[in-house]
Amino acid sequence: MTALPATEDVRTAPDLIAGADPRRALDALFVNAPLRDYGLRPRTNDYTLPVLGLGYIATYVQEVGGFNVGVLDAEAHGLGIEETARIVNAARPRWVGMNLLAPTYEMSARIAACLDRDIALMVGGHHARAMPDRILDDPRMTNLRALVIGEGETRVAALLDNERRRAELPGVMWRDRLLGTHAAGIARGNTAQWLGPDIDALPLVNRAFLPQDPYIADDGRTEANIVGSRGCPYDCGFCGAAVSANPDVKIRARSPEGIVAELDSLHSAYNATAFRFVDDLFLGAKRVIVPQMEAFTRHRIGERYMWDATGRINVFARLDDDMLTTLKANGLREVALGIESGSDRVLAGMDKRITAEMTEDVTDRLLEHGIGVKGYFILGYPGEEREDLDATVRHINSLWALADRHRARFRASVFEFRPYPGTPIWQTLTDAGHDPDKLLAYSDVDLTADGADESMRARDEFNFSVGIQFGGVPLHKLRATLAILTREQHARNRMGVVA
Repeated sequence: MTALPATEDVRTAPDLIAGADPRRALDALFVNAPLRDYGLRPRTNDYTLPVLGLGYIATYVQEVGGFNVGVLDAEAHGLGIEETARIVNAARPRWVGMNLLAPTYEMSARIAACLDRDIALMVGGHHARAMPDRILDDPRMTNLRALVIGEGETRVAALLDNERRRAELPGVMWRDRLLGTHAAGIARGNTAQWLGPDIDALPLVNRAFLPQDPYIADDGRTEANIVGSRGCPYDCGFCGAAVSANPDVKIRARSPEGIVAELDSLHSAYNATAFRFVDDLFLGAKRVIVPQMEAFTRHRIGERYMWDATGRINVFARLDDDMLTTLKANGLREVALGIESGSDRVLAGMDKRITAEMTEDVTDRLLEHGIGVKGYFILGYPGEEREDLDATVRHINSLWALADRHRARFRASVFEFRPYPGTPIWQTLTDAGHDPDKLLAYSDVDLTADGADESMRARDEFNFSVGIQFGGVPLHKLRATLAILTREQHARNRMGVVA
């Protein structure tokens, strides 16, 4: 991927705020906090996933509400805390919006503490949903005027129109300054319009809000990220998108024709010919896959574009070879699968509803059809023992061997387990006596040897931990195993094995 352009020592708001009209006063600035304070240690990689959620909100309030808004992606630009706050205050928006995630919450709170007092703050995201009272009580959040739980487009537009409307907005909370209590909006009439907007009626994301999307990939193609659905019907223990953690989210897929229209619009505007579907459901349910592939065949997508998507192993296990052939013919290049472990005991504890044998069979069939596979793995899940870790290492090596036999590509992406509030495993851990404050103490782990280890550079944004051993394997052993597997995958990438 192309590196970000070099920045000067002094960076200004107009240089880094995406999508806003600099000739008008700024109604809202949506800020994606950095994973760590890059003022202390610079980023070593040059790309991070775009903030499509903030992009959707910014697009909606701009096009439907007529507001002047921008996005400041501090992670993409590698900004430090002080620099981010300085840029926000210099821009002087009426509102600042933040998407709160557990690993970045401390960064977001520190930025919030530096905001000028006349800037109102609204927050949302998984962390806001999981711990609203804790956030409302955080003294660093003194500017907080609205905490929005769930999908935000329509309610953010209403708040920008008039802050006092929060009293009629469901899923919006705030702290009463005089009484010191927490208040929540009381909906009038139908709440569906606020909590689950028709995703086919939403405007396509204005890519002017996304500083790194579309981008030029290593193969020279212009690629773009896209969302084909919202919600997930599964309940994986570690995942913030688990259905039990999001009871108000209606699971729905976009219309196939709408997705095709977005692909074509991105091709027309940016010459994009490759796409990545980043949502959980696009290849996660047969009822979605079949109509999407019918539309892709009808529009000859495979003759014009290629694309990657996340998928579910148990769903692919039930797809016949004809459907795999159709997927390949329609341009599917790579499927990202949550394999997580080579131990069936650990997989059962995660509620993955798969086995290692099922994963191997699905991977074998995909590779045989010329479809690449990227597998995600978690090391150190609660209850994992040494024999479970060894099973995962053997599993990854077996999947690499399958790829070699098919002269195809299997990529292993390995992570250390981190607990996220609101997930099923979080409840299990706190019920077992773990201190929530310690479970929230995320810190970055430098596995790059200050940037010297090339195999770790692209992982810079993923190497963080709470520093707790949750299973029977010491952390130093987990991290050594992670490093060995990552280096092996890096070496295989350099060999140029492609699907």
